[in-house]
Amino acid sequence: MSHPSLLDRHHIRQHVRHLRRSLTPEQQEQAADRLAEHAVNFAPLANASHIALFLSVDGELNTRPLIAKLWQQKKQVYLPVLHPFASGHLLFLRYTPETVLTPNKLRIPEPPLDIRQMITLDRLDVMMVPLVAFDDSGQRLGMGGGFYDRTLQNWRQHGFLPVGVAHDCQQVERLPAEEWDVPLPAVLTPSRLWQWE
Repeated sequence: MSHPSLLDRHHIRQHVRHLRRSLTPEQQEQAADRLAEHAVNFAPLANASHIALFLSVDGELNTRPLIAKLWQQKKQVYLPVLHPFASGHLLFLRYTPETVLTPNKLRIPEPPLDIRQMITLDRLDVMMVPLVAFDDSGQRLGMGGGFYDRTLQNWRQHGFLPVGVAHDCQQVERLPAEEWDVPLPAVLTPSRLWQWE
């Protein structure tokens, strides 16, 4: 992984997305099930009532088995919705088995924008965060839209725990960090939990 061109964010993004997409459907399914098992035994998640999650796109680890487990445990699950007028910002809305999802402009399914179903960041316990790559110090490389960078900016003040979710192949040696990057205190992969706090 010490290939110099891989240190460029764009190359890392392309490289890891390619790795992730080349997983077979069976590998994807196994990874999703293993992650769901680990996640429900991870204390912050086991003790959480309000959990923000995301639905997978582009070969991301499938979070649906985990969501199903959390619903079984009567936990409240929320999904990100693109803010209707604050560009680049996310809102989090309740997601139940009855919620009808509609693809947004990024083609990601999201719940309808209903103010009664919205949760504020300070009421969340855990936020599961998508990522393209992470390194062994908790640096996260996102899709490049900056949505989660903005959402995570003051996570300590809001009092929720951000936890990255990734395939094992998304770990890289070292990511070039930008000043707006927010390192994650924890990342869950199918094979292990990484914690830096």
